[in-house]
Amino acid sequence: MTRFVRLLVAVSVAALLVAAASLTWFVLGDRSLPAQPTTAIVHKGSGVAEVAAQLQQQDVIRSAGLFRLYLRVAHPQLAVEAAEYTFAAHETMGDVARTLAAGGRPAIVWLTIPEGFTARQIAHRLEETGLFPAADFLHVAFTTSIVIGGTRTKNLEGFLFPDTYSIPRDASPLEVAMMMTRQFARELPRDYRLAARHLHFNVPQIVTLASLIEREARVPDERALMAGVYYNRLRRNMPLEVDATIEYALPQHKPVLSYEDLKIDSPYNTYLHAGLPPTPIANPGRASLVAAFHPRKTDYLYYVYMGNGRHKFSRTLAEQQRAERLYLH
Repeated sequence: MTRFVRLLVAVSVAALLVAAASLTWFVLGDRSLPAQPTTAIVHKGSGVAEVAAQLQQQDVIRSAGLFRLYLRVAHPQLAVEAAEYTFAAHETMGDVARTLAAGGRPAIVWLTIPEGFTARQIAHRLEETGLFPAADFLHVAFTTSIVIGGTRTKNLEGFLFPDTYSIPRDASPLEVAMMMTRQFARELPRDYRLAARHLHFNVPQIVTLASLIEREARVPDERALMAGVYYNRLRRNMPLEVDATIEYALPQHKPVLSYEDLKIDSPYNTYLHAGLPPTPIANPGRASLVAAFHPRKTDYLYYVYMGNGRHKFSRTLAEQQRAERLYLH
C-alpha cells in the first residue's frame, strides 16, 4: 500500500470518526431544543416520519431525518401511540425518543359536567383538566348564541348540556361548547315544539324555567309539580321569588341568603321583577327539561322547603305563611 493510499485511508477514517462524533453529539449531546417546555399531540394513524416532521416543525428537534435515523437504530420497534406528549426544555434527541417510547397522556379527556352547573362552573372544570383557561370558554359561552325552536338564545347559558364528554385535547373552547349544545338539542323532548306552543312560551324561555327547576327541585317527583307552580305564577304576573335566581346574580355563592340579598339590583332578582330571568341560571338535565315542557296541572302557587329534599306546596298565601312558620322557624 503506497503512502498516498495509506494517507487517503487515514483521512477517510478520520472523517468517518468526526462524522460519527458529530452525529452522536447532535443526538445525545445537543440540548439547544426545545427552547421551552413544549406539548405535542400525536394524532391517531401518525407514523414515525409524520411524528418526526411534526416535532421538527414545533422546534422540539433540529432534524427530522436525523431523528428518524436514530429511531431506526435505537428504537427499531417503536410505534408512537396517539397521545399528548410534553417535552422539557433543552432535551437531547435521545431524551425525546425516550419520552415517545414511554407513552404520553391520552389524547382524549373524559369530562363529566353535573346537572345544574353554570357556564362558569363548567369553564373552571375545563380549566382543571388542562384543556384551556376558564376565561377562554367563558368568552365563548357569553358571546355565542344558537337558534333553538326558531328562537335565538342570548348566550349559551342553559344550553350546555350536562353529560360525560370525550374531548380531544386539542379541541378549542368553541368546539367544546358546540359539542355540548348539540347534545342539548338531542336531549330535548321529542315533542318540544308542540309543547312550547301549548304553553305559549318560546323554547329558550322554557329552558330558563327548566334551569330554575334544576336548581330548586331536590327529588324527582317534585320537578313537574314545581314547573306547574312557576307557570301558574307567570300567568298571574306574580314574581317567581326563586332563591336560586338571587344566588346566580350574586358575585359569590352563599349557602344562606339574607333579606338584603333579596333586594339586589339585578334583572335576575325574581323577587323584584315579575316574569322569567333574562337567561337560564344553570344548565338543566333531561329530567328538568321534561318537567318544564310537561308541567303537572295544579292549583298550587307557593312552596317552601320542609327538609329531607322535599317541599311543602300551598294554594294560598295564608297556607304558605303557615308553612313558613312551621318549617322555617
